[in-house]
Amino acid sequence: MLTGKNAVVTGSTSGIGLAIARELAANGANLVINGFGDADEIEKQRIDLELEFDVKVSYINADLMRGEATRAFIDQAASALGGVDILVNNAGIQHTDPIENFPVERWDAIIALNLSAVFHGTAAALPYMKKKGWGRVINIASAHGLVASAYKSAYVAAKHGVVGLTKVTALENAGSGITCNAICPGWVRTPLVEKQIEALAQKHGISIEDAAKELLAEKQPSLQFVTPKQLGAAAVFLASEGADQMTGTTLSLDGGWTAR
Repeated sequence: MLTGKNAVVTGSTSGIGLAIARELAANGANLVINGFGDADEIEKQRIDLELEFDVKVSYINADLMRGEATRAFIDQAASALGGVDILVNNAGIQHTDPIENFPVERWDAIIALNLSAVFHGTAAALPYMKKKGWGRVINIASAHGLVASAYKSAYVAAKHGVVGLTKVTALENAGSGITCNAICPGWVRTPLVEKQIEALAQKHGISIEDAAKELLAEKQPSLQFVTPKQLGAAAVFLASEGADQMTGTTLSLDGGWTAR
């Protein structure tokens, strides 16, 4: 489906990003993966992706909290692959605190990575897409890009910003062959969410599994976690011909969270 396309996925050495990268590779896309982690483990992942799916895979790390570094990263990725056809802006971090106690440095970091890096990456990738008259910008937003939760001011602000940026990118490129959409996951059992489950278990003196059920019950009517593979499948759909006229939208995979 995506044979010959070149995809860049930020924050793709683990979790959601790695699952999206795998699904894109499984459908024939060459890849640049990006993120932090053990160098040997990342290299193993890179080789495994190449061998399993018979595609070209490069690893490029960058400090995506700095705009110039993000733009340089996209240029490096384009050089490695021969262009950028698909950009998945996935990298993100989280911190929870009441607004009056929210550390300024954490606010700045979350806005820088979760929002500004999406802007800089998109701005750098669009010229490569315009050269070919085809492109897909896929932003991993969140249910928190559509609704709010207490104690997550920076994350909610950033993800709402990503949804707005998605719409502007779509409007500016409408009819060009370039689309931009946002995927809005609900609870996905990533290491980030696992920490919240552990904190909930400790707070209430309950088991991890009971804490997981409590977390789901508060927001996600399906009482089931979204899987990274499902998010990967959504990204593949957005990159497909079937989504040629789908742009500026939010695709919610949240077990009914935002239907309330």
